[in-house]
Amino acid sequence: MEAVVPETAEPQQSLDWQADALCRQTDPEIFFPEKGGSTKDAKRICQSCPVAAECLDQALVNDERFGIWGGVSERRRRKLARTLKQS
Repeated sequence: MEAVVPETAEPQQSLDWQADALCRQTDPEIFFPEKGGSTKDAKRICQSCPVAAECLDQALVNDERFGIWGGVSERRRRKLARTLKQS
């Protein structure tokens, strides 16, 4: 899945989008696998989620260091955060 980079990473005005998140209907442990564990199931759920972009934006704004957010791993979010800081 190709990550969508938010145009700007600014604090969210509202977290209402969370009500539509598919992860609310799923075991949260899927999104926080142990080191070396599979992220495939979490990313598959995020791929179908209507608020994945908002989730990723929230994770970038809050510097979430663990888990899958918006279908993006910790390593990929660090790269995205660096890209955003450079722009």
